[in-house]
Amino acid sequence: MGVEPGTPVEYLLEAVGGLEYDAVATIDRRLGEPSVAAVAEGRKLLAYGTADLDAVDVPNPSAVVRRLTGTGSVAEAAAILAARELGGAGELVVEKQRGRMVTVALAR
Repeated sequence: MGVEPGTPVEYLLEAVGGLEYDAVATIDRRLGEPSVAAVAEGRKLLAYGTADLDAVDVPNPSAVVRRLTGTGSVAEAAAILAARELGGAGELVVEKQRGRMVTVALAR
C-alpha cells in the first residue's frame, strides 16, 4: 500500500475493506504512519526501499508517485515484493486501486 503522510486509519481501512490479506507492505518511509500500523496489526509488516520498489516491473507506474517518492510504484511493487518474500509467485491479483489518500494492491 501507498499512503500519504497523515492518512486517517479510516481511509486505509476503507480501501482494504473487501480484501483478504496476510501481510502489509509499503515503502520504508511510511513505517511510522499510525494508519499503516493499525491496518497491519496482527499481520506481517514489510517495508521496501525506493531502489527495491523501482526495480519491480508493474502494470501501472505513476509519474506523480515517482516525483514524490523516487519510484514509479509503491502499492503494486510492494505487493509483488512481499508476495515473493513470503513464498508466492509475486503476481498481482488486484492492480492498484486508489482511495482517499491511499493506494492499495494485492499480490500472491
